[in-house]
Amino acid sequence: MAQCFQCLGGAISRIYGLHRQFDHPGPPARRRRKKGGPDNAIGLSRGGLSTKIHAVVDEAGLPIRLSLTAGQASDKAAAPALVDSLKTAAHVVADRGYDALSLVEQIRSRGAEAHIPTQRNRKAQRSVNRAIYSQRNLVERYFNKLKHFRRIATRFDKLARNYLAAVAIASVRLWTRAYESTT
Repeated sequence: MAQCFQCLGGAISRIYGLHRQFDHPGPPARRRRKKGGPDNAIGLSRGGLSTKIHAVVDEAGLPIRLSLTAGQASDKAAAPALVDSLKTAAHVVADRGYDALSLVEQIRSRGAEAHIPTQRNRKAQRSVNRAIYSQRNLVERYFNKLKHFRRIATRFDKLARNYLAAVAIASVRLWTRAYESTT
């Protein structure tokens, strides 16, 4: 019998091993993606698994646009899409993590003024209007309110779309609280 398998051009163990799971590296036969792919916005950092929420808020501190990225991803990666989604803005305020010349030029091309402090190691430092930059606390207060929702503070959702939906629902609750009637 061994001679019959050898005449087919393969070894006996190779023919019997074709049905085994670990014979070929790669995703399983059901053709699903590998776990924790870029679609899930789950990043691995020193503190464990994490996700960054990027938000654009209005002058009242209420969210207009939301975006998710993996925890270890740079802030600069999500910024161009958020800036493109803005219809009108006079000032765009962000922290040092968003400092990139391309982003500043994109903001200026949309007719707004960028108030983003430069990285400390940058040779050419940009001046920032401190009175306008102090309004960045609106974003920080939004994230503080968002973290009061347990489902947001501790990410229970595996998929990014479910987590983003939970963030959107929490944001809707913040909107309704801001505009509800007290009389």
